[in-house]
Amino acid sequence: MERKIIELDQGWDYMQKGITKLKRILEGLPEAQFNSEEYMMLYTTIYNMCTQKPPYDYSQQLYDKYKEAFEEYITSTVMPSLREKHDEFMLRELVQRWSNHKVMVRWLSRFFHYLDRYFIARRSLPALNEVGLSCFRDLVYREVNANARVAVIGLIDKEREGEQIDRALLKNVIDIFVEIGMGQMDAYEADFEAHMLNDTGEYYSRKASNWILEDSCPDYMLKAEECLRRERDRVSHYLHSSSEQKLVEKVQNELLVVYATQLLDKEHSGCRALLRDDKVEDLSRIYRLYHKIPKGLDPVAAVFKQHVTAEGTALVQAAEDATSNQASSGSGAQEQVLVRKIIELHDKYMAYVNDCFINHSLFHKALKEAFEVFCNKAVSGSSSAELLAGFCDNILKKGGSEKLSDEAIEETLEKVVKLLAYISDKDLFAEFYRKKLARRLLFDRSANEDHEKSILTKLKQQCGGQFTSKMEGMVTDLTVARDNQVNFEEYLNNNENVSPGMDLTVTVLTTGYWPSYKSFDLNLPEEMVRCVEVFKAFYETKTKHRKLTWIYSLGTCNINGKFEPKPIELVVSTYQAALLLLFNTAERLSYSEILTQLNLTHDDLVRLLHSLSCAKYKILIKEPATKTISPNDNFEFNSKFTDRLRRIKKRIEDLITRDYLERDKENPNMFKYLA
Repeated sequence: MERKIIELDQGWDYMQKGITKLKRILEGLPEAQFNSEEYMMLYTTIYNMCTQKPPYDYSQQLYDKYKEAFEEYITSTVMPSLREKHDEFMLRELVQRWSNHKVMVRWLSRFFHYLDRYFIARRSLPALNEVGLSCFRDLVYREVNANARVAVIGLIDKEREGEQIDRALLKNVIDIFVEIGMGQMDAYEADFEAHMLNDTGEYYSRKASNWILEDSCPDYMLKAEECLRRERDRVSHYLHSSSEQKLVEKVQNELLVVYATQLLDKEHSGCRALLRDDKVEDLSRIYRLYHKIPKGLDPVAAVFKQHVTAEGTALVQAAEDATSNQASSGSGAQEQVLVRKIIELHDKYMAYVNDCFINHSLFHKALKEAFEVFCNKAVSGSSSAELLAGFCDNILKKGGSEKLSDEAIEETLEKVVKLLAYISDKDLFAEFYRKKLARRLLFDRSANEDHEKSILTKLKQQCGGQFTSKMEGMVTDLTVARDNQVNFEEYLNNNENVSPGMDLTVTVLTTGYWPSYKSFDLNLPEEMVRCVEVFKAFYETKTKHRKLTWIYSLGTCNINGKFEPKPIELVVSTYQAALLLLFNTAERLSYSEILTQLNLTHDDLVRLLHSLSCAKYKILIKEPATKTISPNDNFEFNSKFTDRLRRIKKRIEDLITRDYLERDKENPNMFKYLA
């Protein structure tokens, strides 16, 4: 049985009834919803009209009429209703009309679905959904988008001024700009976003021009931060997410970039003032606001560097002034205080770099460059390398002025090594450090061997193995020397016929590790000669390949002074002991006799005699009793010597061993080794 042919007019009349019902439902008029039977009849009508044999295949005509249905509805109903409304009312109508239109497209494209499946696919025509949406775009959107945009931007500005607005309405309108692009963002960007960004720039430009005059830098920053927070909030509530970066950059530009110099240089509240007054929170805010702006942090880092440099330079100048005011006394203490203050300064501003400036490399660089400026300034003729080595010595030696717990010592050493990174002449520090280390090790002045090893480990990590190899060798030498002394004592116990005639401790050092010391052909007293010979015999049993060079300037002796009031044990240098022992066989000796018998240079002998006859403890009596030594002087043993302090065991400091390095008088950058 053949299917009855449906003519175009007849079939379209039936379809028109369905479309009219749909329009009534959309307009909110009393109308029942489509039931499945009605839906199937409408679908089947289209199906039949498209599958009839030519010339009754009305696919093309139906495709055209589908589009005309939308155009007619928009022209007769939608546009008049939009044209009579304005501002927010127009926006509400537009949202409703767009919502209705999408429903209409959905229903009609179902009724006409058969076209989509075959006819459109074969002819490569736009799909029904696209045709339906394009009608709205071409006939509604193109006419109203400018007014809609103006209304939306007006509402956004009202909200910026603190008014309550209907955010849901804004979101729905802005969604039209997005959806009308059917997968492309061109319409949103060109018809809405560009204008919105332009308005935003103008809005914040007006605000900023007032705030920069009225507000302090911290208050301005608070406002800027709050504005940025609110703009981001706007994006999350009704703008498209793709606008966030552009919007933020626009606000940043108007509030932060345009006025950066004026803002950061504000006299009483800008960067300098914030650093001066330790306004950590405000500095953190500056970092948060400027770190996302290209080169935004450069001026902040420049001010930070200038500020730290000025603070550090002031510390150095204060130390310089203090040492010149008390020229002779306590300058060493001032230098200790200076290093401690520089460490505190570093702690303070490193915390700024880590916390306020979130470890940003720009601020690490600024801090480094600032410290390099003042950490390389000399104080009272002493280089920073010398000051730093002296500071370490004071911490590590027995009886240093800093009384610290083990943890505090470790922490301080860690910080000193960090400061060393800023010292340009690290080799000079190593030289001074080695001299001080030698004294601590050789004169048993080191307070704790673990700390000595710990700082060497830290120095090695910072400056490399070559930097510390000699120092490590020195520490190892002392350990080996202790074992050596035990072996020597066993050797003496096992060979009864061998005896040095007194207690003898010898420290054998490796020449390459230690600072250079002068070796003199001192004429030793007989008692000491025997000691030397006994040790040499022992040492040759250990090795035949090493030559011993005796450094008498580093030795000490405990000798008994038989003074008339009472005998006193004196702790003296080897030189002092050799000189004093001459008086066992002579009551009185002239300068030239002593010079000949000891085989010393004039300079060394003058210092030596001065230490025994002109210093606080006068073991020798000098004639004439002047304060200076001359080649015509005579000396005799002071048998009346007594120390007012009870139970004395006083070390008479040998001026030769007090310091191993002195500055050249003509060239302050040159250093001479002393014995």
